[in-house]
Amino acid sequence: MATANDIYAFLCAAAPIELQMDFDNSGFQLGRGKAEVRRVLLALDLTDDVAAEAEELGAELIITHHPLLFTPLRSLTDSDPEHDRVLRLAENGIAVISMHTNLDIARGGVNDVLIRMLGAEPEAALDKDGCGRVGTLPGPVETGEFLKICSDVLKANGLRYHASGRPVHRIAVMGGSGGDNIDAAAALGCDTYVTADIKYHQFLHAADLGLTLIDADHFCTENPVMYSLCTRLEENFPGVHFSVSSRHKQIIQFS
Repeated sequence: MATANDIYAFLCAAAPIELQMDFDNSGFQLGRGKAEVRRVLLALDLTDDVAAEAEELGAELIITHHPLLFTPLRSLTDSDPEHDRVLRLAENGIAVISMHTNLDIARGGVNDVLIRMLGAEPEAALDKDGCGRVGTLPGPVETGEFLKICSDVLKANGLRYHASGRPVHRIAVMGGSGGDNIDAAAALGCDTYVTADIKYHQFLHAADLGLTLIDADHFCTENPVMYSLCTRLEENFPGVHFSVSSRHKQIIQFS
């Protein structure tokens, strides 16, 4: 029998809570640690659809990347949609564990998975916090070909990008919002940087640096780690059924 505490201990060994950034609130967020767990749903975010999916699966635990709770609660009532979701989960006996920036930073986490999907092995972290990764492709690739690789492997329904005109060879990645690390990517000799949530002035700055900058969507650059994490959990808890949400998908669309 596996408990929520058992699974939490495994996750903390894989992505130590101590690695999380100061603003973050990773950890065991809701539920009883000694409760037996037979079914677990993994999802990048805990939306109403994800909560409903967990209920239908009979899951006792949801593991997310983005925390269910970020700030201290002064009250907990159904007048607030997010608070209502917490109440609903508690009433249905569904625990929640969130592994956020610690999973971004950890080996085998968000950024290691991302850079490997794009064809490079992680060589170093991108920033001083240990987040992001830098690596080198086996050989130079034309920008158009690399954009197709990004779209295909990340299952993105659209990309925003600035192409420098240089072949893609040494790349930097940061799953989620990484616009503040453009200078770091350039300083580490990268010709291409893949991240998300890029602002207009950041595209301009990348152009000034001669850096190809690709916004491959927050969801698409982070969600792959949920499948990797699911596999690791299955290997360590053979008596528990793990699955990644089939309902939570890229929310941004392009016309």
